[in-house]
Amino acid sequence: MNIYLDTEFNDFGGELISLAMVDENGREFYAVLNCPNPTPWVAANVMPVLGRPHASLRMLQTRMEAWLAVYPLVHIVADWPEDIAHFCRALITGPGMRIDTPPLSMEVRRELDSSASAVPHNALADAKAIRGAALKSQTLAADGLQP
Repeated sequence: MNIYLDTEFNDFGGELISLAMVDENGREFYAVLNCPNPTPWVAANVMPVLGRPHASLRMLQTRMEAWLAVYPLVHIVADWPEDIAHFCRALITGPGMRIDTPPLSMEVRRELDSSASAVPHNALADAKAIRGAALKSQTLAADGLQP
């Protein structure tokens, strides 16, 4: 199953703020973490559009593990490498420990940007936009047109 991923984080290299996944059928996962000291840009552009209260990292991990468990195989698709990095860090629960997942593969496709997002800088809206771009690209390819 292709799952389209987007994250928001506290500036370049900063801590994870939100993580969203949307599968090719439209099933959604979205979680928000606390960000007590957002950078000015993040405070102005990300924090106002999170759309739900924050959870703990452990709660995000528990929910993510249950959400992913329904798939026999998962292919994560993102438009930015740092999204993959934050996803992978969220898999780790402690030294030598991680959440249980189905087999995972990952792909970064820069052409699948989230510019058509209904709510820019909201990870869920951005993941939906990435999914939409991927589905459009697949349709064009199936019709013999260049995406």
